[in-house]
Amino acid sequence: MAFARSLGACGIPVIYVTDDTPLPGWSRFVRETVRWPGPHDEQAVPFLLDAAKRRGWHGYLLVAGGDAEVRLVSEHRARLAAAYSIILPDWQALSWLCEKPLLYKRAAELGVRTPSTHAFGSAEAIASADVRFPVVLKPNMGGGNNAFAKAKVIRADDMRSFQLAFRDACAQIGAQNVVVQELIPGGGESQFSYAALWNEGKPVAELTARRSRQYPVDFGYTSTCVEVLDEPEAAEAARTMLASVGFSGLVEVEFKRDGRDGALKLLDVNPRPWSWFGLCRAAGIDLGAMLWDVSQKRPVRPAAARQGVAWVYLVRDVVAAIALMRRGDIGAAAYMRSLRKARSWATFALDDPLPGLIDIPLTVWRVLTRRILG
Repeated sequence: MAFARSLGACGIPVIYVTDDTPLPGWSRFVRETVRWPGPHDEQAVPFLLDAAKRRGWHGYLLVAGGDAEVRLVSEHRARLAAAYSIILPDWQALSWLCEKPLLYKRAAELGVRTPSTHAFGSAEAIASADVRFPVVLKPNMGGGNNAFAKAKVIRADDMRSFQLAFRDACAQIGAQNVVVQELIPGGGESQFSYAALWNEGKPVAELTARRSRQYPVDFGYTSTCVEVLDEPEAAEAARTMLASVGFSGLVEVEFKRDGRDGALKLLDVNPRPWSWFGLCRAAGIDLGAMLWDVSQKRPVRPAAARQGVAWVYLVRDVVAAIALMRRGDIGAAAYMRSLRKARSWATFALDDPLPGLIDIPLTVWRVLTRRILG
């Protein structure tokens, strides 16, 4: 939605193609919402090619908004590029950033630190594994159409819970696709991101930020409060990784500072718009508008990000803050002061209020149906 707002504010018509949440379609900057079979359907590519002809989308900028969509567009880049403008590498290059075993292998080759990671060929192999708990289990790549992939990360604090989680994950995606990784201690305050637009192997515009709060608070699968903060080490490591594949497009690279040894360690690379994408525009680096300029072969003026500006997903951030208050990690007054930095909100915008109003009952419905009723 933040990406649509970025383009829409420049007068660029936006069409939202989705098989997921309808919320961005309520933005006044989205001209049309089109339902499609989704990136996992065998007709996904034919659908997009046919739409380019029938709907007059030929030459439109095609931007993948999720992990599965990224893989689809990258794997079929040659076919889709005949109908659309695409700023994304082909899968031969991009897989080194998207598939975690390849990502960590490339990082080791380039001297970029990562958490201790394990790979097991079967559920039986973990019985004698030398694993230091707690650990997290992740799919080798996001965007899968199963419960494990949608959960993104599962925590295990002992061998019994680890065995149960690993067997369940294996049944869904196979042992070879399950990544087991040490859980680096610390909350969101230890997690940093590099966000940027690249073109032909070089950065066009970039910034770094810290995940001040997240949900769940110990190892969040989503950010709830993110603040622009200069972190040169994260920028240097991210540039090293992205340059190694000649990257082009939007990207967020996630790191976590390990308090045990002080090292900044690479977690993930997301070559698509991310949850707090709106923060970039609020910080003076409008990556969405810049991506459009790059696609149109226009020059982009470099700019420095405004430090201390924050993005907040208020509905979830309140829940995270309550959890932190119960533990004594933050006081109510300190929490309220932190919100003064907010210049960008996950769903609400003064010039586009409807999605923010709809998001509240929509979130309550999701919590009720998924968390309470199952």
